[in-house]
Amino acid sequence: MAARKSKAVDAVANLEQQLAQLKTQLAKARVAQAADAQKAVAAKAKDASKAASALKSAQTKLTAASKKKTPAAAKQVAAAKTLVVKAKKEADAAKQALASAKKEVAAIKSANKLASAHDKATAKAEAVVAKRLKATAKKAAAKNKLAAKKAAARAKLAAKKAAARAKAADKKAALKARVAAKKAAAKKKAAEKKAATRAKVAARKAAARAKASAKKTSAAAKKPAAKKAAAKATTKKAAAKKVTAKKATAKKATAKKTVSKKVPAKRGRKPKSAATAANS
Repeated sequence: MAARKSKAVDAVANLEQQLAQLKTQLAKARVAQAADAQKAVAAKAKDASKAASALKSAQTKLTAASKKKTPAAAKQVAAAKTLVVKAKKEADAAKQALASAKKEVAAIKSANKLASAHDKATAKAEAVVAKRLKATAKKAAAKNKLAAKKAAARAKLAAKKAAARAKAADKKAALKARVAAKKAAAKKKAAEKKAATRAKVAARKAAARAKASAKKTSAAAKKPAAKKAAAKATTKKAAAKKVTAKKATAKKATAKKTVSKKVPAKRGRKPKSAATAANS
């Protein structure tokens, strides 16, 4: 696209350059045409002057021949008249050619003057257009410069924001890493504490087991003596139980006798107290 634009601009510039060259050539051609026309007028003026001189000479000869009264004078007069007519024709033709040349010069001068005025007006208009184009280009350049400045400011701001975001992200990541490290350290400490507690508990349990084992060993050593003492105590308890049983039996028997004396027995039914005592 840029290459096409560049080629288009180059083509316009080349044509403008060619147009300027053609205008210069045209101006030179107009000057040369006017000069040639002026030279032609000068030449025609010389021819007209020669023709006028020839006419004057012929008229002078005719006047001189007319004054003569000789027989040959009539011929001279006739010849002089012919010369006058011829000279007059030539003088008229020269005058007409001179007038035509002068008219042509006047037309060329008028055309050149008009062309010059046109060129001046065109140059003035082109100068105005060029001035406007320059002002427009200046405004466009200023606008582009401002746009570029704004774009640069936006890019700078975006870069600053991106840097700030990256910094914040790094800070957040570092904070996360610190928190994670703290958590890991806390977990490690808790695990170590737990392990220490477990070790303590295990040590206590081991100590308790050792103590219990020692106690069992001590109890196993004391068991025969304890068995003997228990046997003696059992024997004593058995003897005491027997004595108590005998006393109880004696009391029951006494009670039966007392009841049977107080309440007479009915037919077909035993006394309640006796029946109860019997059941007992």
